[in-house]
Amino acid sequence: MQIVLASSSPRRQELLRQVGLSFVVDPSDVDEQVSGPVTPGELVEQLALRKARAVAVRHPGEPVLGADTIVVIDGEVLGKPSDREQAVAMLERLSGRTHQVMTGVALIQGDREIVSHEETNVRFAPLTREQIHWYVETGEPVDKAGAYGIQGHAAALIESISGDYFTVVGLPLFRTVQMLSQIGYPVF
Repeated sequence: MQIVLASSSPRRQELLRQVGLSFVVDPSDVDEQVSGPVTPGELVEQLALRKARAVAVRHPGEPVLGADTIVVIDGEVLGKPSDREQAVAMLERLSGRTHQVMTGVALIQGDREIVSHEETNVRFAPLTREQIHWYVETGEPVDKAGAYGIQGHAAALIESISGDYFTVVGLPLFRTVQMLSQIGYPVF
């Protein structure tokens, strides 16, 4: 039995490989807009579940894993920047401050749905304008929530984290393995 990953994220794929899980990729293409007031934790759980449900209909009975990651500062969700200017603005806002990264995880197999999320605090060092522009020029911020990837060049700009590192990368591995164990997936 292999997992169906409802994501084309190379980071999530690498994390699943890292712990030796067998999977196939079938990305969801769902609308990520959520109506009504929701907390950031509810938002990532809803989006992860929406992605998993969209793919589960194509894989009845198979374990389908969906995930979504957001960056939150001052209660505001920062998505992926639309351009370099927006990436610069996001990084300026994160500079010298602590923010939260949340990753929601949804696992569906048949009629069973398990949903959860993890939260990690990340603190950026105070960044100079030159450091921000250097990082934006690497191209990394383009497809990442909050305009950075901790596993790449941004690692040199992050002062500390409190919580699960893999949550920041995009898939909390411990939580994911626990969820897979709950449905009887042979993890170990």
